Amino acid sequence: MAVLRPFKAWRPKAEFVEEIISVPYDIIETEEARVLAGDNEYSFLRVVRPEINLPASTSIYSDEVYESGAKTLTKFLHSDKFTQEVESAIYVYQLIWNNKTITGLFGCVSVEDYDWGVILKHENTRPDKEDDRTKHLIAQKAHAEPVMMTFETNEELQQIIEQTTTTEPIFDLIDEQNVGHRIWKMESNPTGRASTLFEDITHLYIADGHHRCASASRAAKEVDLYEYPEARFFPAVLFPFDEVNILAYNRIIYHIPDDFLKKLRSTFDLKTTENPKPDNPGTICIYLDGKWYKTDLPQSKSASIESQLDVARLQEFILEPLLGISDQRTDKNISFVGGIHGTDKLEELVNRQEAQMAISLYPTSIHELVNISDAGALMPPKSTWFEPKLKSGFLIHTF
Repeated sequence: MAVLRPFKAWRPKAEFVEEIISVPYDIIETEEARVLAGDNEYSFLRVVRPEINLPASTSIYSDEVYESGAKTLTKFLHSDKFTQEVESAIYVYQLIWNNKTITGLFGCVSVEDYDWGVILKHENTRPDKEDDRTKHLIAQKAHAEPVMMTFETNEELQQIIEQTTTTEPIFDLIDEQNVGHRIWKMESNPTGRASTLFEDITHLYIADGHHRCASASRAAKEVDLYEYPEARFFPAVLFPFDEVNILAYNRIIYHIPDDFLKKLRSTFDLKTTENPKPDNPGTICIYLDGKWYKTDLPQSKSASIESQLDVARLQEFILEPLLGISDQRTDKNISFVGGIHGTDKLEELVNRQEAQMAISLYPTSIHELVNISDAGALMPPKSTWFEPKLKSGFLIHTF
């Protein structure tokens, strides 16, 4: 039984929304955030990446950073650019990208659901990132960014979503990546019905935002819930399974042994190819010395469900035995390139000699994600890249 709860969102006034919204904190580094925000005093990056408000020498983990984020959010919410809804509501969030439309529900989910396994994860979190986000939440007394989740919808929920999208949206814009964003506020009756229908949904699945979920859980344990009861809930945008779009999460290798290609040929049926993207699961493409090669990965020797993923088989048969990469999270010889950047980016990095080899993977499917989450298993690091990304700053949940 899942909880989807309406909330009294703080939001930009429509005439200021394009000035305010930003990319989420976790897809850019500090310096990129600083450039993107520029001289825009009301860029939401100043809330989710508040180190950019301070001198470049300031540690991103300093108390000054958390205090700056809190002060900046307070300034934003009490400016004439923001307003708070009078009534609690659930919203519909629609993204339009590459001629495809995906539509989900924007409301609050429950910390208890996360703690008790109604909300299921598929990857580990890093303690340092958890610590950082938890401090931001507690300092700001707010969840400034939503988590992306997915779920198995039903016909009545779909009807409620479709009916809502026939009304006037509160936001309707196209961002700098040419992604359309539309948000509608549900009326009170469909809001109540949508919440009731979620009581029949067994599980919610984290797509993007594992650290935000873990930090919301930790923050709820660290604040006084009698004083801050809204900390029991945090915002999420929930998309039906068939609306979620997963791209490959590709790899680059900085250094390879001189005899690597020879070893690869001796172990795998390696063929040159003009297509840098695998045609099907179980196949990888490798860019090396100006050429693309493709090969099939053997089935894992392990019986575990997560070992059958392409990213796990790549680890088992190539990264560890041939390159000595035992932990992709910590090994400095490997890095990751989201599928949104395409295979041209992989070629560029190798051609510019910033890496010696690139590996193009077939995307993990939503069914693999759900099956692994249901089994209580975890995916290898960087197994999924979700696109398009949710923007930050549209709807803020304070506690």
